[in-house]
Amino acid sequence: MKEFIQTLKNIWSLKELREKIMFTLGIVLVYRFASYISLPAINMAEVGNLLDIYKDQGGNKQGAGLLGLLSSFTGGAFSRASIMALGIMPYISASIIVQLMGMAIPYLQKLQKDGESGRNTLNQITRWLTIAVCLIQAPSYLTSITQMFLPHAQFASAYYVHPASIMFWLPSIVILVAGSVFAMWLGEKITDKGIGNGISILIMVGILADFPGAFIQEVATQTGKGGFGTIMILIEVLFWMVVVLLAIILSVAVRKIPIQYVSRAQARGGVNRNLMQGARQWIPLKVNASGVMPIIFAQALMFVPGLLTKVDESNTFLAGFKNVFSWQYNVLFALLIIIFSFFYTAITIPVNQMADDLKRNGGLIPKVRPGKETSDYLDDILSKITLPGSIFLAIFAILPALVYGTFVQTDRFALFFGGTSLLIMVGVILDTVQQINTYLLNHHYDGLMQSKLSRTNNNL
Repeated sequence: MKEFIQTLKNIWSLKELREKIMFTLGIVLVYRFASYISLPAINMAEVGNLLDIYKDQGGNKQGAGLLGLLSSFTGGAFSRASIMALGIMPYISASIIVQLMGMAIPYLQKLQKDGESGRNTLNQITRWLTIAVCLIQAPSYLTSITQMFLPHAQFASAYYVHPASIMFWLPSIVILVAGSVFAMWLGEKITDKGIGNGISILIMVGILADFPGAFIQEVATQTGKGGFGTIMILIEVLFWMVVVLLAIILSVAVRKIPIQYVSRAQARGGVNRNLMQGARQWIPLKVNASGVMPIIFAQALMFVPGLLTKVDESNTFLAGFKNVFSWQYNVLFALLIIIFSFFYTAITIPVNQMADDLKRNGGLIPKVRPGKETSDYLDDILSKITLPGSIFLAIFAILPALVYGTFVQTDRFALFFGGTSLLIMVGVILDTVQQINTYLLNHHYDGLMQSKLSRTNNNL
């Protein structure tokens, strides 16, 4: 504890690092404040308990759980009909689209190789695409509010302007698009002048904003009538800490491939010969190279099975796909995650390019020939470590459904036991800590996390 306090003092003593942290906290406060500003056409008092109202009016826990999952990424702004209801997610969607298009469009591939200028052009394309995504998502969000969650016939007092009027739709769409663009701008400012990746930090803040309320609700349920008491709260906290530890291990686990570099040296007598360098290096292949992207892709497709319920609303099997805690939803969800893990890893880890770079720089893997044999070897290792990585990722994704109803009593708190929320929080915190460590080590201070796990993470 004494060393930790000293590390905090070291952080505060560095003016540049202190200013970056304070700037980041200031931007986060602005983002959270804006998430409580409701759309001008909607009465905030009526939408404050939107999720509960929806359940009471026949929406039940299936739809409410799905809405709660969407709301968690915006810190509740989605369910409060806030000007920041779309949050930063349109930018994430646009970034994914640009990344996938870069695999097929030569122009984008050229931009990816053009260094800083190409990266700036790609960022500009992503910004414009974000606006296009917002123009699609904003009407969809307003439709869900006005027809599903707050229909005007039952909740007329929730609207200052009739939802069928153009004076409701046009200003609301403009404000929602502006709110998402503002969130994107805040995230970029954090990246430029703050600490950490700004977009990821805003997502993490939105997720963490719901944690205190979810925990308090769980405590009230467990200690109330029908609950299991305080001892169960302690068990839940301990189990949650174990899950967080496993998520950290999954995020930083790597398979090290040893490599050696050959240099041309001038030997005595004027004869050239190959000399192996004494220092051995490594290629760190991550066990979970795709991160949370397979979960995000799978969640995007999981809305499709839910639409099948409209074909036959009496079919209980199809109805299960609308419930994020049902076995139907989670079995399909886990399978999609495993498939997308292999797909995303294959398109983002260029083993052929890695093999060519090694050969060009005089590097080789012991007992493996340079060129195609090296590429096949790396691909084989990557496939072997991706399988267990994808299975563990799928288990983390469906863990909220496994713990909900067994010993966790509330769906809000169950969502923090895995899935995208937990992995995003762990990944962002590790990345931010690594950046702080870099500042400290550059000024000859000990890092914030001096451990074997931290040193492993620095090699990623």
